[in-house]
Amino acid sequence: MTILVTGGAGYIGSHAGVELLQNGYEIVMLDNFSNSQVESVKRVKEITGKDFPFYTIDLLDREALEDLFNKFKFEAVIHFAGLKAVGESVDIPLKYYHNNLTGTINLCEAMAKHNVKKLVFSSSATVYGHPDLVPIDESFSLSATNPYGRSKLIIEEILQDLYVSDNTWRIALLRYFNPIGAHESGHIGENPNGIPNNLMPYITQVAIGKRDRLSVFGNDYTTHDGTGVRDFIHVVDLVKGHLKALQYLDENQGIEAFNLGTGIGYSVLDLVNTFSSVSGKEIPYQFVDRRPGDIAVCYANPEKAEKILGWRAEKDLKEMCKDSWKWQNGNPNGYK
Repeated sequence: MTILVTGGAGYIGSHAGVELLQNGYEIVMLDNFSNSQVESVKRVKEITGKDFPFYTIDLLDREALEDLFNKFKFEAVIHFAGLKAVGESVDIPLKYYHNNLTGTINLCEAMAKHNVKKLVFSSSATVYGHPDLVPIDESFSLSATNPYGRSKLIIEEILQDLYVSDNTWRIALLRYFNPIGAHESGHIGENPNGIPNNLMPYITQVAIGKRDRLSVFGNDYTTHDGTGVRDFIHVVDLVKGHLKALQYLDENQGIEAFNLGTGIGYSVLDLVNTFSSVSGKEIPYQFVDRRPGDIAVCYANPEKAEKILGWRAEKDLKEMCKDSWKWQNGNPNGYK
């Protein structure tokens, strides 16, 4: 069974590649390296001891996609590729809409033409907008507070319409909460270009001495310490959810959404303090204004994924911090 992994050189895509290969799948990866490095692909091969085809392809390039689908008989697609920084999406919304929506439409058109009807889509908890209560389950109303989240929500709606038009499709919408951590080997991890948009890589870069201090966006939320609360999930747990989704799609037609989270909310300062305890590194921080589009509290009810997919997160916050630090400490400059 050959699986196409879009955005395979990225943080989550590379970890998914390892998990797929170690579980007997054959894979083909593509990435345009807009926020990733070719070194991650090499390291996936080193960790697994397995080779696989990789193509430098942008999903906006319809001709390159068509050539790829002519080369291989894919069983399914796991679609990670997309721009993903909340703050940046507020600054350059048109780029986010064009890239994320058009790329996905091009991918689905190629899939339909070549009769590849199984898709696992990398969605986001941002599709819940400002939830009225927590934990968040899949029946909650959907909205978005920023262009990144809205691009994910629109894609979910496009995929719903696609299934209505042709109910031979099998689609899993995986709504991620906040992935952190790294592979236990320390050989692959989160490696953002430039200033990190996500919390954990910023913390690890402060710990390694690349940055002076962490900026904490807002300390006046209605939470136990005033900082935002999120559902942090280990990236390896997250990608195991994708394998469970693939197995589910083998046996079920339709389109279903699943939360991938732990069901536990930790604040920014909870994460900082746990990381300091695990790493032995003090993390200086300063409070700054809230970011546009951020919400106070967001954590999952993951019961649907456990009941239907047979999946649940297993790694705790200490393990997430330990693996993040092992990656950064062993790779002070990331993949460079």
